[in-house]
Amino acid sequence: MITLSGPDAGPAHGARTADGSPAGDAAAPAVRRASLGRALRRARTLTFGLRTRLVLAFLLIAAVTAVTTAALTYREARNALLRTTQDTAVSSFRDQVQQTAFSLPVEAVTLQERLREIAAKGKPRPWVVFAEYGAVRASSGANPVSTVITPELRRAAGADPHGTFQRVVKDGEPYLTIAMPTVFAAGPDTVLPTRLVVYAVMPMTDEQTNVDALLVAARNGALPGLAIALVPALLTARSVLRPVRELRRAARSMGSGRLDTRIRPQGNDELAELAHTFNDSASELEDTVRELRQAEARARRFAADVSHELRTPLAGMLAVTEVLDESAEQLDPDTARAVRLVSTETGKLAVLVEDLMEISRFDARAAELNTDEVDPAEAVRKTLQARHWTDDRFRTELPEGLRALLDPRRFDIVIANLVGNALHHGGAPVTVRQRTGVRSDGSPVLITEVADSGPGISPEALPHIFDRFFKADAARTRSAGSGLGLAITLENVRLHGGTIHAGNLPGGGALFTVELPLHTEGHVG
Repeated sequence: MITLSGPDAGPAHGARTADGSPAGDAAAPAVRRASLGRALRRARTLTFGLRTRLVLAFLLIAAVTAVTTAALTYREARNALLRTTQDTAVSSFRDQVQQTAFSLPVEAVTLQERLREIAAKGKPRPWVVFAEYGAVRASSGANPVSTVITPELRRAAGADPHGTFQRVVKDGEPYLTIAMPTVFAAGPDTVLPTRLVVYAVMPMTDEQTNVDALLVAARNGALPGLAIALVPALLTARSVLRPVRELRRAARSMGSGRLDTRIRPQGNDELAELAHTFNDSASELEDTVRELRQAEARARRFAADVSHELRTPLAGMLAVTEVLDESAEQLDPDTARAVRLVSTETGKLAVLVEDLMEISRFDARAAELNTDEVDPAEAVRKTLQARHWTDDRFRTELPEGLRALLDPRRFDIVIANLVGNALHHGGAPVTVRQRTGVRSDGSPVLITEVADSGPGISPEALPHIFDRFFKADAARTRSAGSGLGLAITLENVRLHGGTIHAGNLPGGGALFTVELPLHTEGHVG
């Protein structure tokens, strides 16, 4: 099989064929495996660190540069080498054909002698010369017909009286084929073809060897360049990553609470500018946090001081309102209503002051846990009985025989606040359930659930249900409680080391779930 190339092109390569991909069910597993492989490769790529990516990017640039330079150098050297050989051969062959006298009509024996004379003078290396004249075929070698000369070359020779050439690869061997038609002068500027075409076939094995040597040299020159480029790549990555690592350490330090952390800028590049920006931001953040902490401390101190100062006059007001309540029936109706209103509002104010005092103790980290081993079911029953919540509006599902290490007073506040909230803002009946469970770490917990039969908690209010003074109903500007009950409940649960969650039941109604560590005296460490 003969592969052709253009006059100025290099040796042609063989054609490539593409295999069809499998179809139907048999192809599906292969496709899935290929997709999984691509996913795993992407996952590995994403796990590369910044250092690896910088080095790879540097090496990629170096590789592209080296390969491009080597390819351009190889192409130019190859073309120059082949062009020199082909120009020498074509020029020499044209001169030899023009200097040789062919007698027409030709005879095979005479023609063969002329071809041998031309072949003996071949440059830059010996040729095999062929001639075609109608049905007559002759050559300087043993075979009168060449298998290297292509029909395309014959057609080009018939169309161009000045001759043409072609590089051909046959059986993996490169050849230069030259076609030179003979003409005779019919006038000063007129030539006529004689139908005699002389061909020269010259092997280009030496040129191909030299081209292969150029390719090997280009490749061998590129590989050491990549190895050398690895050193500046590592140095560059180190210089870039040093401030990045410092920035990471500084960010972690600030995240741990050290707001006075700063970075020492080095140089005048973008990374130094980044360090300056980080330091400026850290200074502003430190100032803002300091102001917020001071404002928060002032607010806590103010609430604690106001609550403390209000306790004494409120105690006197409560005593007076109790006396007025007892004598309200002896007053006229309008005065009695005013007395009862004052008594009610004074009671609400007293509750608010007590809740504020409790919240201030939590904020000041002054709240203490006085634990005792108790029966949690009995503690729930005492809470309900103390508030006279024993009618059919309340249901309990309490297991017997449990023992837990709790602060009875604070546990009483938790149950009372949850049941009172369910009664006032939900709907009867209110159910209190207790059971035991296990956390993800294997530790046992006491689970207490308080559920009501109301409409439930709206999705908008659910994330803020434990916020201080939060009211799910914006129109409800007044309430029986202080607005701090659930916030105090959350703080008491956290003080026990537990958690509390708010949600809705599938059939309607709110559900509060409290999980407390199920410790006993023997388990306290």
